[in-house]
Amino acid sequence: MLLDPPLRIGDVVQMKKPHACGGDTWQVLHAGADVRLKCLRCGRVVLLDRVRFSSRMKKRLVVADGLEV
Repeated sequence: MLLDPPLRIGDVVQMKKPHACGGDTWQVLHAGADVRLKCLRCGRVVLLDRVRFSSRMKKRLVVADGLEV
């Protein structure tokens, strides 16, 4: 999945399935070959490889500049 603009630190994304806490929105902490995400509901930090992240992401809610998508 190609994103325009590319994935950046600070972006907020919605995943297809909810986390165990019930939240489905995550903040990007690191974007490279691996993507580090922080759950905005419980604060859990997870690390996904780029391929797994791309298949599980539903949409980007907020771009790092603060612009809503």
